[in-house]
Amino acid sequence: VQLQASGGGLVQPGGSLRLSCAASGDIFSINTVHWYRQAPGKQRDMVATILKDGTVGYAASVKGRFTISRDNAKNTVYLQMNSLKPEDTAVYYCNADISITARAQSNFWGQGTQVTVSS
Repeated sequence: VQLQASGGGLVQPGGSLRLSCAASGDIFSINTVHWYRQAPGKQRDMVATILKDGTVGYAASVKGRFTISRDNAKNTVYLQMNSLKPEDTAVYYCNADISITARAQSNFWGQGTQVTVSS
């Protein structure tokens, strides 16, 4: 199983980006998925979470600006980021609990995708 994160880039303050986290391989089901971010010299922090039933949660710093969603048919989770601020600059990572059988679940990390918010 692999997670592929994509969609990062350079954007001006106030702009938008949409990140994607696509899972591939022998997948029975994708359960909880998180987006994390890590700025230079700082710890990796959770940004948003989506459960298998679609329940979502957000860090206070992004609530109202970011939206996490999932397309189960495509094994993909998205992070729509609006009203971006310079402090959102970081490497963004997806993390997922994936079942490869009905009884076996493992945790996977995607590679990071850089988001830079600057004028």
